[in-house]
Amino acid sequence: MHTRQAFLAHCQAHLGELRREGRYREFAHLEKLSGRFPLYRWHAPQGVREVTVWSSNDYLGMGAHPQVLAAATRAVEEHGAGAGGTRNISGTSPLHVALEAELASLHGKGAALLFGSGYIANQAGIAAVLEALPGFIVFSDAKNHASMIAGMRGAKGAGRVIWRHNDLADLEAKLAAAPPGAPKLIAFESVYSMDGDIAPIGAICDLAERYGAMTYLDEVHAVGLYGATGGGISERDGVAHRVDLIEGTLAKGFGVFGGYLAGDAAMVDYIRSTAGGLIFTTALPPAVAAAALASVRLLKRDEARRAALAERATALKSALDAAGLPRIPGPSHIVPVWVGEAELCRQVARRLLEEHAIYATPINYPTVPRGTERLRLCATPFHTDAMMAALVTALRAVLPTGLRQAAE
Repeated sequence: MHTRQAFLAHCQAHLGELRREGRYREFAHLEKLSGRFPLYRWHAPQGVREVTVWSSNDYLGMGAHPQVLAAATRAVEEHGAGAGGTRNISGTSPLHVALEAELASLHGKGAALLFGSGYIANQAGIAAVLEALPGFIVFSDAKNHASMIAGMRGAKGAGRVIWRHNDLADLEAKLAAAPPGAPKLIAFESVYSMDGDIAPIGAICDLAERYGAMTYLDEVHAVGLYGATGGGISERDGVAHRVDLIEGTLAKGFGVFGGYLAGDAAMVDYIRSTAGGLIFTTALPPAVAAAALASVRLLKRDEARRAALAERATALKSALDAAGLPRIPGPSHIVPVWVGEAELCRQVARRLLEEHAIYATPINYPTVPRGTERLRLCATPFHTDAMMAALVTALRAVLPTGLRQAAE
């Protein structure tokens, strides 16, 4: 058989399996309405409808902030649409330099480095670190993001040890079992985006110091949202200075686009000089850098918006609990609702959208383990009490009675 035919046959068989398991990905055609967030237009086969979105990662609505939009508009008018090349060729402007300085300051670090996305920052940054010293071993939390795993797998010559999620005893046992002289990196997240739980950063840093390991912290679901100035859980807990490298995104709490690393100036400079995901990728467009810069500066002093997010998260959890809905408990702004079966999860999400004009993302394998499928909800400061009441009514209508009874 010709290779092309064999590949097409594999594609068709795999897609058929995904459909049978209820894991086939279908993108809802949603049009974000800047002035009316979290309302979107859903371009359905039957026509255009307005829907309330409960799964946006624009956690604080900064993607629609007037000053962020104005900064982007000015940058387009002054600098054009694109950066013009990689950072080395022609893609480093005063906007990029200012944004990196602002991000370094946010985390109390010597330097920061922009990447095209949070995924690229993790993939390229982790690989660059692990290839720096021979025999590097990375100790990876079992629930780390796919981008972190990609960086670990792409690092030539590095070993990988997986420790049970947020299990300090398991981490210490694995650190103790490793060769004492081997270079070590502990890689973990602050807020885990599918469960909404939070890592014990300080205690992990204690173990890192005891066993001579570096630390790499993914704060993508926390930057902008936690801490006195939006520096994330590490700022909130007063331990940012103990973390060697902090990775973040500009696409969630800050509402724009792009990723970054912050750390010791020499470490960041080394990654800048060696990470292929930076060296060979076109820089962020000036409008994106300008919008992100405005957003970071605004959120550094907007404690009220962070407080509103926390209040809305508490209100959503209380409303779900009062209604006997199967919420997965957690301390963060991320609120998962248990479903537990892939096809059912897909059907529940479809019915919410079609029958109730509510969009909530169904989360299936491989994002979460099989049998733990769920809806992932987040109440932004712009989700009203009326929206919450409508969501609760809709969930009670579409979730099977057995799930509701189990929660009660």
